[in-house]
Amino acid sequence: MLSIMPETATTGNRPTILLDCDPGHDDAIAIVVAARNTELVGITTVAGNAPLGSTTHNALVMRDLIGVDVPIHSGAARPLVGEPKFAGHVHGESGLDGADLPAPSTPLDGTDAVSFIIDMCRTTEDLWLVPIGPLTNIALALRTAPDIADRIAGISLMGGGTFGNRSSTAEFNIWADPEAAHVVFSSGVRIVMAGLDVTHQFTATPDRIAAIRSTGGQLGVTLADLLTFFSAKYGERHDDGALIGGAIHDPLAVMALSHPHLFERVERHVVVETRGEYTRGMTVIDQRKVIERQSPNCDVLTSVDAAAAFDVTLEAIIHFTG
Repeated sequence: MLSIMPETATTGNRPTILLDCDPGHDDAIAIVVAARNTELVGITTVAGNAPLGSTTHNALVMRDLIGVDVPIHSGAARPLVGEPKFAGHVHGESGLDGADLPAPSTPLDGTDAVSFIIDMCRTTEDLWLVPIGPLTNIALALRTAPDIADRIAGISLMGGGTFGNRSSTAEFNIWADPEAAHVVFSSGVRIVMAGLDVTHQFTATPDRIAAIRSTGGQLGVTLADLLTFFSAKYGERHDDGALIGGAIHDPLAVMALSHPHLFERVERHVVVETRGEYTRGMTVIDQRKVIERQSPNCDVLTSVDAAAAFDVTLEAIIHFTG
């Protein structure tokens, strides 16, 4: 059955969010979309697409490019268990290869993202956490301060799906820290999941990249260059015609709150596999029709109006270009 849209994210309302990210080409787009369409109270960074130093540097660059006064705090440099895993094969070694990026001109606001997340959850009404990288920071916050689970409006995340991209069953963000994902999905917090099933519907096609470039200014040119590199990597790594352009995953976790009418979603029970030899990092989505299935703990996004989602993205870029 279709689930009810988040109460704090009705059409025309600006949800209050904290963005937890690992920039990342699609994270860069998500930062622009979030800054334009939400009440963005802060950005926290985590190791994922690149090491923590790089993802934090990239977040600072994006803050400068769009000129917003939002605090940035760096967080976890490694997953809860095991060694860190990065995605240089997709995003390049810097996490944002493909464009001539300026050096950050504003300083980092702090290096304890977990404490910042906890403080914001305790002091901000109707706050949504929007993690679009590995879930390490969010899991550490929930473990350190269990009371925040009852304080927040919910968690809208990018990750998971019914198929994988880092393994045959696991999507990168969940695969990079399955134990953290398990903490989040078992927390009892309301979850919205933008998995690969929906994010592969929203791609950086050549026409869309050209439209971004045509906005002019440093932001548009930079994002177009980034997406050109990103899409080329996708083309190298997929069968011919499998995807027309790189999948712009992360902004959909933001738009699920700011523009919920663009999506269809279903209520499902979702758990994370942490031990399987071939399935570690898999999001196990219960799609059975039997009545003894477990109660839903997640709104799973199933489809998006990709053309309208791109309109939202382009408008945000134009806003910060003009």
